[in-house]
Amino acid sequence: MICWVLYDIKKNKPRSKVSKICKKSGLYRVQKSVFLGSMEDNEKDTLELTVSDLIDVETDSVYIFPMSKNELRQTALLGQAFDKKLITDDVKALFF
Repeated sequence: MICWVLYDIKKNKPRSKVSKICKKSGLYRVQKSVFLGSMEDNEKDTLELTVSDLIDVETDSVYIFPMSKNELRQTALLGQAFDKKLITDDVKALFF
């Protein structure tokens, strides 16, 4: 499945850790607090558990949106979208 991860985390340390975890999970940064990539169900579950331990549920928010490849193909990219060179796996093939 394809997953979008979006977050708004107030403190620098947990925000930096979440960013690193997303990258280690094989996700690509498409904006400062937005990641996109392919994940298996168990990888998504692990990401969710790991991130939930790092954030402050009173002040922070993290969204993990799974979507099918067909839904991703229907996603509209307007303006600058993201750097196409950063997306190097099957996600790129779905967009371009």
